[in-house]
Amino acid sequence: MELLIAGLMIWVGVHLFPSVFANRRQSIITRVGNAAYQGIFALCIVAGLVLIVLGWRSSMPSHIYTPPAALRHPAMLLVVISFIFFVAAYFPATRIKRFLRHPQLTGVLIWAIAHLLMNGDSRSVLLFSVIGAWSLVAMFTISRRHGEWMKPSKPDGWGQDIALIAVGLALSELAFYFHEFFTGVPLTI
Repeated sequence: MELLIAGLMIWVGVHLFPSVFANRRQSIITRVGNAAYQGIFALCIVAGLVLIVLGWRSSMPSHIYTPPAALRHPAMLLVVISFIFFVAAYFPATRIKRFLRHPQLTGVLIWAIAHLLMNGDSRSVLLFSVIGAWSLVAMFTISRRHGEWMKPSKPDGWGQDIALIAVGLALSELAFYFHEFFTGVPLTI
């Protein structure tokens, strides 16, 4: 469990650093340059993610609660929706981006909630509650740093929306397919 906790601490700390310590971030960029900062940032994210995966796989889960079986399929649908929201952040003009200020972080929050609805073991509760809490804090700190939200202009047509849904569905299918490989936990439908 120690690797999982260390990975989560790195993940949360590195992701919150730019929005919580914006002045400190800028002074580091001034000192080492933007490319070096981005490289260090990326290495820390990868290190955190690797520790999370290794920590997850090496932790012996203990029972905390039994999720209701009736929520399994609705929770899986939430995972698919979370991927669509996550992908929406990378498309310039969509209806989702007009509705949500932080579609990527909202997707992460929905993903975490869905997993908490399906898993009641100690490592799941730790991982998904920390990731969910981090996404909420990140939405708040990023909004505070950037100020008032200026909604993007209304998209022309439905092309971007259809494309992002297709990409989100494809990514969720890949995640379902490789779930056991990354987590050691097979998906049962």
